[in-house]
Amino acid sequence: MTDSSFRRVLRATAVMNVGGFFALAPPFPLLRRMAGVPEAPPLYGWLLALWVLFFGIGYWRLANARTPERLFLVISTAGKATFALLLVVYWLAGELPVAAPLAGSPDLVFAALFAARLYATRPAT
Repeated sequence: MTDSSFRRVLRATAVMNVGGFFALAPPFPLLRRMAGVPEAPPLYGWLLALWVLFFGIGYWRLANARTPERLFLVISTAGKATFALLLVVYWLAGELPVAAPLAGSPDLVFAALFAARLYATRPAT
C-alpha cells in the first residue's frame, strides 16, 4: 500500500471514529440501538465516546504528518482489533445482537490494514 493510499485509510478511519463518537455519546441512544450497543451509565458512555473521538483526531493528524508514528499505530491496531473481537465474543455469548459485531466489523478491517502497514514498514533488523 502506498503512502497516499494509507493516508486515505487513516482519513477514513478518522471519519468513522467521529461517527463512532456520536453513536456512543449518551445523548444519542437511537444510534446505539441501531448498532446493537447496550446503554451504559453516562460516565462510561462519555468516556468511551471521547476516547473514540480523540483517536479519530489522532488518525487525522497522522494522515497529515510527515513522519510515521508507529507506537500510535500499534496501539490503534490493538484497540480496533480488541473492540471488534469483544463485540463478537459478547454476541457469541448471547449478550449482544448480531448488529453489534456487524457494526464493529470495519474496526477489524482497519486493524488488519494497520497491521499490514506496520509489517510492511517495519525497521530492518
